[in-house]
Amino acid sequence: MTKDKTQLDKFKEAAREHEADEDEARWEERLTKIAKAKPEPEKPE
Repeated sequence: MTKDKTQLDKFKEAAREHEADEDEARWEERLTKIAKAKPEPEKPE
């Protein structure tokens, strides 16, 4: 009997196929690179 994959298992498999990284330190490093980008201030009309 084969067990159906759970939604979590499907998600993890899809993440691996897309070369997602499970290392939390690398995630934080990448996030800080994105978070450092400051949006341009809005100009009043």
